[in-house]
Order: sequence, then C-alpha cells, then structure tokens
Amino acid sequence: MKLGFGLMRLPIVNNDEKQIDIEQFTAMVDDFIAAGGTYFDTAYIYHGGNSETAFKEVVVNRYNRDKFTIANKMPMMIIKEESQLEEIFNEQLERCGVEYFDYYLLHSLNKKYIETCERINAFDFVLKKKEQGLIKNVGFSFHDTAQVLDNLLSKHPEMEFVQLQINYLDYESEEIQSRKCYEVAVKHNKPVVVMEPIKGGVLASLPTDFEKILKDRNKEASMSSWAVRFVASLENVFMVLSGMSAKQHMEDNLSYMKDFVALTEEEKKVLLEVGDAIRNYTVIACTKCKYCENSCPMGIAISHYFELYNDYCRYGEMFLKTAIRRYNRATIDKAKASECIQCGACEEVCPQHLEIRELLEKVTESFE
Repeated sequence: MKLGFGLMRLPIVNNDEKQIDIEQFTAMVDDFIAAGGTYFDTAYIYHGGNSETAFKEVVVNRYNRDKFTIANKMPMMIIKEESQLEEIFNEQLERCGVEYFDYYLLHSLNKKYIETCERINAFDFVLKKKEQGLIKNVGFSFHDTAQVLDNLLSKHPEMEFVQLQINYLDYESEEIQSRKCYEVAVKHNKPVVVMEPIKGGVLASLPTDFEKILKDRNKEASMSSWAVRFVASLENVFMVLSGMSAKQHMEDNLSYMKDFVALTEEEKKVLLEVGDAIRNYTVIACTKCKYCENSCPMGIAISHYFELYNDYCRYGEMFLKTAIRRYNRATIDKAKASECIQCGACEEVCPQHLEIRELLEKVTESFE
C-alpha cells in the first residue's frame, strides 16, 4: 500500500501540540496496520519531540519489528555543529525505541541547509550510519527549486530517495515547482516519497465552485481522496504521506488506498484545471517576480508571505493555523512583515504597482 502515516499532525488534547491523544492515535495505528499499512514518518521536531516517543509507545511497544517501517529525519534547521549529528541521531533511536531506521532523511533541505550539510559533513554521516546498519535507506526531504535539486542529486548520487512536496495545487506552481522537482527526481532515477499531498489540509475542503466540479464526477469521493490519488498515480512515487489527525481521516484514506485505483488521464486533467483555477483565485495579484525582495533592505520574503495571505483569503479560518505555522517557519531566517521600515523601495520596482507596504501590514495583522 502506497499510503504512509505521517506523524506530524497527530490528534492532540487541549489544543496542545505536545499533548498527543494516545487513545485515538492507537486506534488509528491499529486500523492502519490491519489494512496492510507499514510506513510511518516522524521527525525530531514533530509535536515538540513527542511524535517519536508516541510512536514508540503505540507502535514499537505493541507490534513486532517486521510489522512496520519507520522514517526519521535529521533536523537541519536547528543543527549548527557536526557534533550534534551523533548526539541527535542517538537520541532519536532511543526516543523511537528501535535499533535502526528503515529510512532516514536530512530534513527540509534548501540551498541554505545544503550548505550546512556540506560544512558539517552530514551526507557522510548518514552514509556512515548506513554502513553500520543503523540506517537501511538514506535520502532527504526538499524545499527549493528544481535547479537546486538537480545540482544536489548530481553532486550526491548516493542519496537513494527524495521526499518532495507534491499536490495538484502546487504541481504547476512556479514557487513550489512540484512537477519540475518530480521530473528531476525521475531524471536521476530516485524513488519519491510525497509530503503535503493535501497541502496541509487545504485540499480537503475546496471553495464551493471547485468542489462541485469534482462532486459532479464522483459524488462519493472525498476532496482528500482526489488529492491523494493524484500523487499516488505518479509512476515514480512509492509512498504518499498523509498527516492524519483524526480516526475518520484514516478511515477515509484507507477506503480508497487499500485497493488503489489510479486516476485516469481525464481525471488528472480536471484536477490540474481545478488547481490552476484555485491559484488564480487571488487577493494579491503578486506574480512572484521578486523585484521587491531584491530591493528590500530588510530581506523580507514578500512574495512568500503574500502567497500565504492569498491562501488564507481563499480558505478562511480553516487555513489560518496552517498559515501561521508556515509563516513562523519562514521567519526563522527571514525578516517578518512587521519589520518593514516603510522605505518604499519595493513599490518603486513592482511591475504590478502593488501597495506592498499596506499589504505587509495586513500580513502582520493576520499572522503575527
């Protein structure tokens, strides 16, 4: 079964991301394994570290090792020194209660974190762990352009698989470059794990007009099923991660993934047209040329923040929590919208004549 259980958005108690609902998680795991599921995906930072310990409690302590495969990740976003690699890896083995990881990834690579990996020898580290039998398959998750991915795989052909953000909304996006990145992976003959097939829950509930298009084709199919089946139908994809936060999400996913039927070419075409239409349903007419960013003395990621704001305006309050989480992640190494100094350099070069300073204030009000 191509469905993998992503452990980033587990059910929680009291709206506390660190307090996982173990009872509901247990029921979901039991349903997943009973249906033939084996692949679990966790990370050092998920649920404040409690994703790994919950996995140990619910899966490792209750099932034989041959019943599951586990993927974990080295958190490159928080690592500064080479000495941290060994320390964190050993901590992950202990937290998860396993003697080895079936899949191990360098987490969330982009141009900046690739440079960190090279500086602290992270690629050599994971290969060494594989030689020691502590990792079965080495790879990385990725968030950057197709060109950066191509360069990375050319330099490090020893990486055995890649994890990419792919969904029908981002497939033709110039910002995310889902299709282009997927095609690079195919070119390098690297199997693909898909993350964000439902774009953080966004594609689980579409604006009414777009939902009707899909309901007219199959009134029984959930919006999530269209999104997951789209990526599962891609030939080089061997696993699709779904971050399920409720038992009904698991039940829905299993209903169409247990006996998977690929989308037809006509269905793929319809989905991509829906994705194009949703992307065009924008509040801020930003084309992501980034002239503004090149002129900004503060280094504000204006186009990315506007993309998040557009998604929030399209989907409303249901997307706010996801948007804020992504905004906070983006501002770890980029200036916040609120750090705008009102110099106006951005507006002088904007081909769309956007009132960028005013729009950044709206971003601040919504996400900070």
